[in-house]
Amino acid sequence: NSEDVRCKCICPPYKDHSGKIYNKNVSQKDCDCLHVVEPMPVPGPDVEAYCLRCECKYEERSSVTIKVSNVILLA
Repeated sequence: NSEDVRCKCICPPYKDHSGKIYNKNVSQKDCDCLHVVEPMPVPGPDVEAYCLRCECKYEERSSVTIKVSNVILLA
């Protein structure tokens, strides 16, 4: 399921840009700032410095297990 995987990048404030959380469904190898942060909030020369501050994590979950657990808890 494409909704069961995502890359989450947490980017702190940088210069005059506020911090932001970015989520995108990408493969594990593409889980980095350059593939997830769109649109890039900083101009070309600042991209590398901005991306070095971002923390990106690849996340997987099983939505079927979550749904079954919810049904059991609500029953």
